[in-house]
Amino acid sequence: MSRKTRTILALAIAAAFLGYRFLKPKPDADAGETAANAAAPLHAEPVKPRMLGRIAFKPCSLRSAFSKDSLEAQCARFEVPEDRRRPAGRKIALNMAWLPPSGDGETAPDPVFFLAGGPGQSAVDTYPSLDPVFEEVRKQRDVILVDQRGTGKSNLLSCDGDAADADKPDISPEAMQAGAAKCVEALSKKADLRHYTTTDAIADLDEVRKAIGAAQVNLVGVSYGTRVAQQYAMRHPQATRSIVLDSVVPNTLQLGNIFARNLDDALALQFALCSKAPACKGKLGDPRAELDQLLAKLRAAPVAVKYRDATTGEAAEGVLHAETVAGLVRMYAYMPLAGALLPKLIHEANAGRYDNLMALTRMLTGEMKDAMAMGMQMSVVCSEDGESMVVRAEDADTVLGNQMPVGMAAMCKAWPKGEVPADFHKALATKVPALVLEGEFDPVTPPRYGEEVVKTLPNGRLFVLRGQGHNVIGAGCMPKLFTQFIEKADAKALDGKCLDTLNYAAPFTSFNGSEP
Repeated sequence: MSRKTRTILALAIAAAFLGYRFLKPKPDADAGETAANAAAPLHAEPVKPRMLGRIAFKPCSLRSAFSKDSLEAQCARFEVPEDRRRPAGRKIALNMAWLPPSGDGETAPDPVFFLAGGPGQSAVDTYPSLDPVFEEVRKQRDVILVDQRGTGKSNLLSCDGDAADADKPDISPEAMQAGAAKCVEALSKKADLRHYTTTDAIADLDEVRKAIGAAQVNLVGVSYGTRVAQQYAMRHPQATRSIVLDSVVPNTLQLGNIFARNLDDALALQFALCSKAPACKGKLGDPRAELDQLLAKLRAAPVAVKYRDATTGEAAEGVLHAETVAGLVRMYAYMPLAGALLPKLIHEANAGRYDNLMALTRMLTGEMKDAMAMGMQMSVVCSEDGESMVVRAEDADTVLGNQMPVGMAAMCKAWPKGEVPADFHKALATKVPALVLEGEFDPVTPPRYGEEVVKTLPNGRLFVLRGQGHNVIGAGCMPKLFTQFIEKADAKALDGKCLDTLNYAAPFTSFNGSEP
């Protein structure tokens, strides 16, 4: 594979970073502070805390995986009870970062809270790659980042798992339940896993809001973060000035078996770009038929492959499985620029040339290893979505099949479950101004989800971004529209004509790119 292709893939992954963080964790949010203290003279004056409300912050640096530059911020810990019914019991020190306004004018009284996706991502770790989107917003408003309990450095709930042979993965329900039980046993030494739900998280956010002295806040959620934003706006409408829902998950939706059908629908749209292009169809055939052929072949007999490691460049060997390929297809569908390579990769594999596909699946698997706090994710999903983890006959012939709900249901059998309010899955119906964003090709939260959500938001407006996937707030002129919305809190006044310039990612017909 050419260097050009590798560069395009890296940029595509960067563009999709917030919807699903493919990279390993960034350095600790306090790393800048630690390094500065280490280099300081022994008798240097201690750094005086900077107060925001009643929370004391100290200077720190946030780092992006795609830039050598750091983002200067203020960091703090804020204690909350793990179980609010037992306030004297175990505490969680929430990891926070505060980005003060960069402009010289008067600071607006309503800060912006960024809510990360997953569930399981760290807001503090994830935000730096999104900072350019907030550039204009930050001139007059504070931006607040809170690692949701169980993520980042807020009592991280991470399941290490066994060092299983990647060439012989055991994805049986029995093995997954046993793995979950082992994780529960380990994490229960430091956490009551029943108290790491969305409902617990929004109570934390409201405590933070009160502590910093903000009467109202603006919430910006991506993917799972949109569930957090909607739940907060439902419970605390008077404290919510506006909400931005990027790649929205409707409150009414349970997540158990949405993935297979949504992925197939998105692939149909993305693969159609190849089928409708004579050069692509002539060289690569029907991408979906080719994918079905490849998956059937690998399910019947996984293939041993010699390949070059995409990270180290060293020669390696491994076994390519259908489940691994399906996982790569799903992740690349999040970002149509990377998805444009799928027809070529699949066609090459069907011709017996598996090395590039193998290298990319291994690279993706390695980089995703620590991308999510899986323990926190299980506490959320098992508590809030467990009833929807059922097998559906209509999903049997999809790329993912029923493996995800079967596996999740097995793990949830072993997982402690928290309480969920009776109206948790009630549609958000509020006059709070709302900007709702969807990508046309989103394989997880398709445009119809946005259409459903805005029906009960009289001051809401939906934008569907042409040719885009998951997490679209940074696409085209969307940052400008986002800035205008935060300033005026009026989505219906936005002029979205500038989004008409967005275009489709042309499918690759070779590893050097698309046809001229």
